[in-house]
Amino acid sequence: MILLQAKGLAQSFGADGIFEEIELRLQAKERVGLVGPNGCGKTTLLQILAGQQEAREGQISRAPDLTLGYLQQEAVLTFAGQDNTIYEEMLTVFATLTAQEAALRALEAQMAAGEVMEAVLAEYGRVQEAYDIGGGYHYQQEIKRVLLGLGFPPQSWQTPLAHLSGGQKTRVLLGRLLLEQPDLLILDEPTNHLDVTAVEWLENTLRQWSGALLIVSHDRYFLDRVVTHIWELTPDQLHSYKGSYSQYIEQRERAWAYAAAQFQAEKERLETELDFVRKNIAGGKSDIAKGKLKRLTRDIVLLEMYGATAVPGQSWLHIGERVRTLSVNEAAQRLRDLPPPTPRQPQMHIRLKPEQRSGRFVLRSKRLEIGYPGVPLFTSDDLHLERRECAALIGPNGSGKSTFLRTLMGELTPLKGKLRFGDGLIHGYFAQGHEQLNLNRRVIDELMARQPMPVEKARNFLAPYLFRGDDVFKQVSDLSGGERGRLALALLALAGANFLLLDEPTNHLDIPSQEVLQTVLEQFDGAIILVSHDRYLVDRLATQIWELRNGRLRVFDGTYQAFLAGRAGGEATAVPAKVALPTAEKASPSLDWIEEVKTAQSVRLSKQERRQRGRHLREVQEQLEETEAWLAQLAHDMAQAAAAGKEVDSLRQEQATAQAEWERLTAVLDELLA
Repeated sequence: MILLQAKGLAQSFGADGIFEEIELRLQAKERVGLVGPNGCGKTTLLQILAGQQEAREGQISRAPDLTLGYLQQEAVLTFAGQDNTIYEEMLTVFATLTAQEAALRALEAQMAAGEVMEAVLAEYGRVQEAYDIGGGYHYQQEIKRVLLGLGFPPQSWQTPLAHLSGGQKTRVLLGRLLLEQPDLLILDEPTNHLDVTAVEWLENTLRQWSGALLIVSHDRYFLDRVVTHIWELTPDQLHSYKGSYSQYIEQRERAWAYAAAQFQAEKERLETELDFVRKNIAGGKSDIAKGKLKRLTRDIVLLEMYGATAVPGQSWLHIGERVRTLSVNEAAQRLRDLPPPTPRQPQMHIRLKPEQRSGRFVLRSKRLEIGYPGVPLFTSDDLHLERRECAALIGPNGSGKSTFLRTLMGELTPLKGKLRFGDGLIHGYFAQGHEQLNLNRRVIDELMARQPMPVEKARNFLAPYLFRGDDVFKQVSDLSGGERGRLALALLALAGANFLLLDEPTNHLDIPSQEVLQTVLEQFDGAIILVSHDRYLVDRLATQIWELRNGRLRVFDGTYQAFLAGRAGGEATAVPAKVALPTAEKASPSLDWIEEVKTAQSVRLSKQERRQRGRHLREVQEQLEETEAWLAQLAHDMAQAAAAGKEVDSLRQEQATAQAEWERLTAVLDELLA
């Protein structure tokens, strides 16, 4: 069943166009993620679909009796009662049930007063049945589940709405929408004001959602776990992909590769045609050559207008006879000037290249305690980090993550323990609040203050970070959060660091910029300590998880997925990050002593020997589990590669068939023209 359909949607602000010719169709129970760079019009499109804004052009049709809930990114909240408490606002969703409760209490009072008449009993039975069917015996538990899930503890439920922050009010509105259960729920950045626990709860709730979902979110991990379709918004089209966010990335990469191959093949065909025209335009086949030149002109114009992959679906009528037939030299020049296809979204093109390579050993600690004099924050397992490793430091806000980074930068001294760094390290620090930026400078001046250089070189350096034209002269204080993040990345690249300390590097970055940063960090030839709520980035980069919880930093040596799997089966086991086995045991481990440990009463081992052998057993088990995990991953990768190979073969066959048909039709056309 189609819940929502739009055709030819267009919107602009003044003379500036936002998007044109947008067409979409949303089915019942579909879960769609809407993605695109900042400024492409995602929020505008959601507002149009939700009826909050009128489109300049186009039509929208909605299913009869469609119920729709809309959570704005920065919500202008309208509550049922401004004097309500949090809990009272949730109760407004169940006004019918609370009215039925009042009716039941009144009827019970009548019966208690001796007015037990047949009409009263009949009415009581009718109201009670309606109350039961409507969920009257469960709705208060549902309110409790939602409020707890969104991070509202019971002691906060009687807080008046007027006393809440903007983020808390947005969470209240989200809770109310979840309780209302509309047929279509539209959410604009629903995770903005949620901690990790609440985000995970929302993920699980939305995965079981019975209605349709349309979600805009910069949280790629959230999209991966919730949505089943991706809509990619560009200025002239809405591209639809089936699957999760990761599957969309794979499909998009294949589409880009196919477009590039089609462009190259089409360009080579046109160059071959042009060679024929050049050789025969003044010879015995001049009429054929002139006909080919006319078709060649139109093909070049179509290629310029629509791209190689779209040309087969376009008609010459789209350009008509308005196009003057090019000369041979003009056609050759236009062919040379044809730009290859590029990604539809503007992207940064950055590279974090260390000025020098550090040694293998980067960081080691022993019995650390971190905090301020008189205010200890946490103690730590022993740490060990090597070059090309990434440790993800995770934990709730206020647990000491930023303090730990400041300690690693040398701004603070550990309260206890030892912290040792390797040789040749150059630190690079990305601050969450961009405190390292001077707000009183212009963008280009901030760069040149870090490293003097000619203005033209500075402009060229900033261009890959999307600071182009007059953007380089913007005041740093006037930059958006995303722009400040891009400038901080530019300064980080300028430093040539080989040891990166990153505090929320993807904050305020749109998804295309997050993807670029992820790729750059994956290729970084140094060590990284990453503090981030971006679970997608953590999942792709981390080789160790350092979890801060209850005043303790625990080390999990493995990927984020392995960490989550361990947590799902119980608490994640803290293990030493790196433990060197004795040489002889590492070369040929013997497990004969396992039975001796089990029957320690018959083998007189010291406590130290038993601890050493028990630790060795755990290490061997961990190696086995890690090997099995790698084998499973490799098997998955091999299966995906086989499937992709079959798809490539199928596409090549389709291409060959289409090429043969095109050659046949071209030959027929040449004969007609001759």
